[in-house]
Amino acid sequence: MAEAFFNEMAKGKARAFSAGTEPADSVNPVVVAAMKEAGIDLSRNKPKKLTLKMVEKADRMITMGCGDDAAGLCPAKIIETEDWALDDPKGQPLTRVREIRDRIKAKVAILLAEINT
Repeated sequence: MAEAFFNEMAKGKARAFSAGTEPADSVNPVVVAAMKEAGIDLSRNKPKKLTLKMVEKADRMITMGCGDDAAGLCPAKIIETEDWALDDPKGQPLTRVREIRDRIKAKVAILLAEINT
């Protein structure tokens, strides 16, 4: 969701890439539905695995919910990151995913203002 909002709101002035340490096989259908309501179609997107190359190319790295990473899978353990402490939409009802979506969009807007795009 953050990647989609960032790339839409940055209007080509900056680019975001989203990846995970243990990506799912497909985008959560509830997330697809919530984003479709916001005017963004994620139905063709595929989750990506985070690679060292992605990390090395990043100017800034944002994690979501790594503050309680008991398994040690978050990249926050590898490089300096900013964590947005957001709930995972997995297994959440559409109403909760909408709340998460809206928090992500607000945080993306703040990030874009910070980097002056």
